[in-house]
Amino acid sequence: MNSDAVVLHRAGPADALPAAEVWLRSFTAALPSVRRAHDDAEVRDWFSRVLVPQYETWVAVAEDSVVGVLVLNGAELKQLYLEPAWRGRGLGDRFVSLAKQRQPNGLALWTFQVNKSAQRFYERHGFIAIERTDGLRNDEREPDVRYVWQPQK
Repeated sequence: MNSDAVVLHRAGPADALPAAEVWLRSFTAALPSVRRAHDDAEVRDWFSRVLVPQYETWVAVAEDSVVGVLVLNGAELKQLYLEPAWRGRGLGDRFVSLAKQRQPNGLALWTFQVNKSAQRFYERHGFIAIERTDGLRNDEREPDVRYVWQPQK
């Protein structure tokens, strides 16, 4: 199935736990060397109590299963995680396009410095690295990099 057969929609309460499961599988697959600051139950609770009800959360659904999640907080792209089997199939591109449509004046995000594939992905979409940190400000204590995207004037 290609990403065109996937439906993107705003997440509702019923999407919170499936979205959390995508996040958990994706984080484990993409960031094996990064220490998770929160256990599985805390991540599920965070999706149910915080991300879905309080942030602009979108899910990608294919064949009745959530296969991706995007979380925006205004111009901050907080989360973009895909089911590992869906990486490289255009779904991330669709999520970034949606984020740019929702925030046409610009976006910013953090990603871990060890996540080279995420850095290449965001750079391909016009994001520019503006800051690198030692990670002391994030829960994982993992060095990270700040990216921004500004529309062409």
